[in-house]
Amino acid sequence: MMRRARNHPAWWAFLVHRLSGVALALFLPAHFLALGTALQGEARLDAFLRWTEQPAVIAAEWLGWRGRGADLSIAAIGLALAVLGLRAVAAVAA
Repeated sequence: MMRRARNHPAWWAFLVHRLSGVALALFLPAHFLALGTALQGEARLDAFLRWTEQPAVIAAEWLGWRGRGADLSIAAIGLALAVLGLRAVAAVAA
């Protein structure tokens, strides 16, 4: 039974959703750290940007989506924004 469930598209959607949530949870603190260092002055931001030139950080950037995966992710973002826009228009009209 479990083997069949893992071949179902909904299970894969669940897995991708969970993994993207973990990736976002790891990315956001680093992003806010970068923004915070920019507020603390040019020297702090330059130090942070020099840190991002480490081989481990550069290697992590290569884990991004390529080809069809990038196209699908952009399409998903566009669809999500369209749905959000439609919901906003419906809320205003109601």
